[in-house]
Amino acid sequence: MPQVSEGALIEGARKGLLVSFPTDTVPALAAKPENADLIYAAKQRSLDKPLILMAATASELWNYVDGNESELKIWQEVAAKYLPGALTMVLPTGASVAKTMNPTDPTTIGVRVPKLEIARSILAQTGPLATTSANLSGQSALLTMTEIAAQFPQVLVLQDEESQDTTSAIGVPSTVVKWTGNNWRILRQGALNFDLS
Repeated sequence: MPQVSEGALIEGARKGLLVSFPTDTVPALAAKPENADLIYAAKQRSLDKPLILMAATASELWNYVDGNESELKIWQEVAAKYLPGALTMVLPTGASVAKTMNPTDPTTIGVRVPKLEIARSILAQTGPLATTSANLSGQSALLTMTEIAAQFPQVLVLQDEESQDTTSAIGVPSTVVKWTGNNWRILRQGALNFDLS
């Protein structure tokens, strides 16, 4: 498919199509959480590699996670410190979307709010989306909309001129931290230095 305007991309995502847009780390391949199987198929991705739920604001993420009051307070403090930004928090969940986004362990879900304004603008209008880097599984992340459009002809890709602020994308994935029940464990050291203390 050709590269499309922001409006056409949002409409496509709402209809359940695969879309791609820049973020503050690497460009995202995204779909509604219930259509996450489209991402796995397009990337040829193993089902034991979970996707990330990306939203425009941290407040939208709390509907998808399960914790007691004190846990929720800790998670919200971390979100207030690091989000929007290059941090993915893996948290306990009972949300049905986890079955499609994390098929081998639907008890957890990774959540993130990107820093890039265009990404948040899109997410504000589509609602939270299942996301991952735009590349075939095992290959390097594609960093331009043109490369993504060439590799994934079935994906609605944001027009280059609409994503000019991608210069702030750093080409390094987000840091992933998992809540273990009483503290954090770093699963992937990425763009952000997370303070475990």
